[in-house]
Amino acid sequence: MAQFGGIYEHSPWVAAAIWSEGLGVGDRHLSQFAARMQDIVDAAGPKRQLALLRAHPELAGKLAIAGGLTADSSSEQAGAGLDRCTPAEFARFSDLNDRYGARFGHPFIIAVRGLDRAAILAAFESRVDNDAATEFAAALAEVHKIARLRLELLCG
Repeated sequence: MAQFGGIYEHSPWVAAAIWSEGLGVGDRHLSQFAARMQDIVDAAGPKRQLALLRAHPELAGKLAIAGGLTADSSSEQAGAGLDRCTPAEFARFSDLNDRYGARFGHPFIIAVRGLDRAAILAAFESRVDNDAATEFAAALAEVHKIARLRLELLCG
């Protein structure tokens, strides 16, 4: 739990489910272990999935400014340069965070590793007007990407 409990943001129940199901020889392979984690989330149902989405921080949001992100989120956002937003970029992120949160009831989620601020803002702008079902699926897919990237980093 100490090692894998944070793979899905503030959702140690994913790792706990794998532990309670038992580990197999195939779980030594990153792809199988990641797939098992994803299957657990996918089978959790919309209510628990929404809670998982809501566990993620806003990008360049208030929690980041206050220093309240998890170590993983802080590193990921800093790697994308979100800790160095210009005042105009910060204002744009704030506006989009407000609009998105009001529309969907959870923060905008994107796997930021390998992206820069411009690419993240462009994706944010393109997704903020999606319908709820499309965006829920997109956000969940991004959560799985984030988890996979975290596993790869952890397991080398």
